[in-house]
Amino acid sequence: MAPKKKYGVNELREMFLSFFESKGCLRLNSFSLVPHNDNSLLIINSGMAPMKPWFTGQEIPPRRRVTTCQKCIRTGDLENVGKTARHGTYFEMLGNFSFGDYFKKEAIPWAWEFLTEVVGLDADRLYPSVYEKDDESYNIWLNDMHIPAERIYKFGKEDNFWEHGSGPCGPCTEIYYDRGPEFGNGPEDVMGGEGDRFMEVWNVVFSQFNNDGHGNYTDLVQKNIDTGMGLERLAVAVQGVGSLFDVDTVKSLRDLVCTLAGGIAYEQPDTHDTDVSVRICTDHARAMTFMISDGIMPSNNGRGYVLRRIIRRAVRHGRKLGIKGSFLTKLAENVIEGSKDGYPELEEKRDFILNVIQAEEDKFEKTYEQGMDILQSMEDELEAAGRKELSGENAFKLYDTYGFPIDNTKEILEEKGYTVDEAGFNAAMKKQKETAREDRKKSGKSSTYMGAAATIYEEMDPAINSEFIGYDKTQADSRIVAMAAFAGEEEDSDSVVEALADGQSGAIITAETPFYGTMGGQVGDIGTIVLGSDDNEAAALGKGAAVFQVTATEHVAGNKIAHIGKVVKGMFKLGDTVTLKVDEKERMATCRNHSATHLLQKALREVLGTHVEQAGSYQDADRTRFDFSHFQAMTPEELKKVEDLVNEKIQAGLPVKTEIMSLDDAKKSGAMALFGEKYGDKVRVVRMGDFSTELCGGTHVSNTLQIGQFKILSESGVAAGVRRIEALTGDNVRKYYEKLEAQLRDAASLLKATPDTLADHIRKLQDELKASRSENESLKAKEAQNALGDVTGNAKDINGVKFVASALKDVDPDELRNLGDSLKTKLGDGSVILLLADNGGKVNLMCMADDTAVGKGAHAGNIIRSAAKILGGGGGGRPNMAQAGGKDATRINDAIADAENVLKAQIR
Repeated sequence: MAPKKKYGVNELREMFLSFFESKGCLRLNSFSLVPHNDNSLLIINSGMAPMKPWFTGQEIPPRRRVTTCQKCIRTGDLENVGKTARHGTYFEMLGNFSFGDYFKKEAIPWAWEFLTEVVGLDADRLYPSVYEKDDESYNIWLNDMHIPAERIYKFGKEDNFWEHGSGPCGPCTEIYYDRGPEFGNGPEDVMGGEGDRFMEVWNVVFSQFNNDGHGNYTDLVQKNIDTGMGLERLAVAVQGVGSLFDVDTVKSLRDLVCTLAGGIAYEQPDTHDTDVSVRICTDHARAMTFMISDGIMPSNNGRGYVLRRIIRRAVRHGRKLGIKGSFLTKLAENVIEGSKDGYPELEEKRDFILNVIQAEEDKFEKTYEQGMDILQSMEDELEAAGRKELSGENAFKLYDTYGFPIDNTKEILEEKGYTVDEAGFNAAMKKQKETAREDRKKSGKSSTYMGAAATIYEEMDPAINSEFIGYDKTQADSRIVAMAAFAGEEEDSDSVVEALADGQSGAIITAETPFYGTMGGQVGDIGTIVLGSDDNEAAALGKGAAVFQVTATEHVAGNKIAHIGKVVKGMFKLGDTVTLKVDEKERMATCRNHSATHLLQKALREVLGTHVEQAGSYQDADRTRFDFSHFQAMTPEELKKVEDLVNEKIQAGLPVKTEIMSLDDAKKSGAMALFGEKYGDKVRVVRMGDFSTELCGGTHVSNTLQIGQFKILSESGVAAGVRRIEALTGDNVRKYYEKLEAQLRDAASLLKATPDTLADHIRKLQDELKASRSENESLKAKEAQNALGDVTGNAKDINGVKFVASALKDVDPDELRNLGDSLKTKLGDGSVILLLADNGGKVNLMCMADDTAVGKGAHAGNIIRSAAKILGGGGGGRPNMAQAGGKDATRINDAIADAENVLKAQIR
């Protein structure tokens, strides 16, 4: 019995989510592929990964029943993607979850109902499996669902029990679909076998035990359900096709790849090699499009490096298919069109996605052919030497110079029977990796502010949370609801405490707070928390009150806002009512910079175009830093236009107003949303007159006049397709010009000038310096000519070519070229010149051959390459001109003799 209808991927996604909504589940949009507050994971790779705090009880979920369709990326076996039709990098995971609510009695019947009644799969072709000791699940299938015993398979821990060391774990039940004998009829094509006939389409994990790490299991108080079903895999079963590359949306993309490759065939008897490349281009186009839509940018570290590997692997396989020129954006367009109904952010970020892909493809294209030529020469050297392993040094050269990720190099060589010395490559990469780790440490503010064990906040009651009330106030009274003490020299670790005393560092959490916690690029407030007085801090100290100096404010686990700092007097206890006082001067300075950033983003879009998207930002009391998508350096004229436009809007005195509305209404109003941000049903929209409208949870000035003035300090590139502007506002601009003026006065004083005559004095010095350099160059040329002497009489005749070679002392490369030009004129047609200069033990070499000599077979590049090897160096060049360097000046005469022999062999 065939399914009622061969539903498309987008239909199946909606059917699943609607079905579980009808069962009381809260439908949530897919979380970003970038993990939120989870340093253990590089990229989201499963449906439950973003919900770990809800499963562990660290945070309280919005509802105890949830359903999602989660975007996922898995790259653990990237090298196998394409080799078979089973492997994919990007996929969507349908999921329904219970956090201590429904369990087996509901989850199993719902799974069967969806597959058989909603989707219409033939019940007789569905086979459940259970953990061999899970009698409860077995009996539900047998007695409640009336599945014959011979069709219920019991498997061991390896197949039907989910656990990862210590912690929550439990059995699972899976549902397999018999695709029929046409998909395999060998001995492996049985239930539980490795063949393609029986395909797992549904997996329900019953998280009901806790493993103490030693194999001892106890019942969990809160039993959870984690259901996972690959959307593409379900579509394979429903549509009755061979693999994920044949389902409707993916096949459309696959067909486009074949068309771009000149209309090649797919999965025909003689197309195995091209099939691999077609699948790689298809899969990787999906992955790169969704990764970029969530704000992941190509880089040499972390998830950005994963994206770069994927893009460059796709480019290489596109070239193997014969696709000429840029093609990845065409594939991305197809992905966007095929998936935008389920993921509207693809359409919203279309220009950005395509620009990032195009920039990365162009960047790789510049070095790809050259890199492939270098790799081919390395292969030739390996073959000549009878070796089968590329050195780590050469693999690193391909990575560092030509942008070939090690995986790409391995894959290319593997196709030809070679391997790579990965240990040697890793050794060459050690310094870069250490630098990357340091960068990650610097970017992880929790390690800076929260001590070594940021998990201390996860030990607090998840029901405790904080409410920010500081948009219109900088002082408020509230009750301490949680506290942590940071480990000092005598303590082993941070700890949850009920009191903090004089001199202790730690964190205070209150029910409400006017302190803004670091978020969205804006640093958190600083200030004081006072106990015992509603007076100012000085008065509080005089009355013996307790004072806590807040040096940072951070959002921590479970929607808490932690005031990080140190007790400078007295003691604070859990339950105390305290007065929280934000440093108003710091807050206002930060607000100026934050509000100016909104004006800056709008000004950039006006001047550069709507492709500009925020890629990161940072605002504190001193400056603002704004990263944005743009694919070339801004011109001075563009920078001036942007700066002038921002200052114009500041002086216009635009009112800054905020409004709370639904996310849909906010987008309709033109408000810009940011990558990586999680938005709820209600969002905060910040308007600055009719000029700027953005979604933003930060603090701002009430009128743009309060910003004062705006000055761009610099514009630079920070990553492929990402530029950065650093700027100042308010009083910081005045301080900047005061410092600049002081530096100008110091410079003028050094030249015995005044600031207004400084330029004239500098021009005069430049003219004098130019004259001195010219005179110096003339003297150096004269000395070099004298050192060379008249060597034309020493020219040797080699088969009709005049050969002059001379050793010199202390002559730089530029003068060697000048001497060579002079000698070539004196010698006339048919001459080859080799000059070697001993410069403090190191040797500079220069070789020239005129057109007549080249016509007879002379090649300056090959002559000098051979001579340089004798001197312990290297180099090369064109037939008529070449340069090189050496390390052993004692062998100059040997190098001259070698050059003469090479020339003799060249002249026909």
